Amino acid sequence: MPEDPEVPTEQLHEALEENAHHAVESWISRVALSAAMLAVLAALTSMLAGHHANEAIIEQLKASDQWSFYQSKGIKAGVLGTKIDLFNALGKPSVPQDGAKLEEYKHDQEKIKETAEEMAKAGEDHLRRHNTMARGVTCFQIGIALSAIAVLTKRKPLWYLSILLGGVGVVFLAQGWV
Repeated sequence: MPEDPEVPTEQLHEALEENAHHAVESWISRVALSAAMLAVLAALTSMLAGHHANEAIIEQLKASDQWSFYQSKGIKAGVLGTKIDLFNALGKPSVPQDGAKLEEYKHDQEKIKETAEEMAKAGEDHLRRHNTMARGVTCFQIGIALSAIAVLTKRKPLWYLSILLGGVGVVFLAQGWV
């Protein structure tokens, strides 16, 4: 599983704040504010991405446990079936409860299989959400970096691009949320 995306924003915030205090142009303080908002969104999205990564692992582990349980029921059914076949081959009657128990094992396996498949599907859904939100974190991080570059180079188009990337990050956040 991928690790939680890191959000290295402290140095960028310091640089933005320092330049905002010394800047004559008012747009630089708006850049600092937008970068701070992007950092908050990046932190929130990163936390949610991590949550979904953890949930994906948990669901996959639960599904794996269910498949092990499924296999154990299959082994029990196989042993019991062999016992019944052996008694029949020897011309001796098998215990009447054995046939009912064999059917019970097979019925249990069907239920366990459904549960395992549901858990695996839930894990896949959490992983999809994690991946979507990780893309959002990436957009927010690039947006923050572009904000810093915009302040340092005093180029507004880079700031506009950072806001655009922040919007794309919000779209990924919303997609991962739903």
